[in-house]
Amino acid sequence: MFSIVVFGSIVNEGYLNSASEGEEFCIYNRNPNACSYGVAVGVLAFLTCLLYLALDVYFPQISSVKDRKKAVLSDIGVSAFWAFLWFVGFCYLANQWQVSKPKDNPLNEGTDAARAAIAFSFFSIFTWRSRVTSPP
Repeated sequence: MFSIVVFGSIVNEGYLNSASEGEEFCIYNRNPNACSYGVAVGVLAFLTCLLYLALDVYFPQISSVKDRKKAVLSDIGVSAFWAFLWFVGFCYLANQWQVSKPKDNPLNEGTDAARAAIAFSFFSIFTWRSRVTSPP
């Protein structure tokens, strides 16, 4: 669920319209890569969660010990990979937020959403730790 908060807050309030330039820019230091990374990781993490939720439902029907082992090991590996991606995302968004210039956003529009995306990126690091899948 944290991934929904991250990509939702960036998509909803992560881009601001510049009155002087007439084009929108990313709230994270005007760096479109920061917004794109947060949205991409959030969407892909959500889809991965759905995939492994389906695997958890299907897991009791897997009769082969080798296939069960592959499912558990893939779950562990994918969880570690996503924890790493969320760590990178947290560091990247926090750094870009830290170096953002106040003159780019004088009315502080979207600052709560930007901070929420950073916070939930941090929380996601720990939620992607390995789950133990065991048969009922």
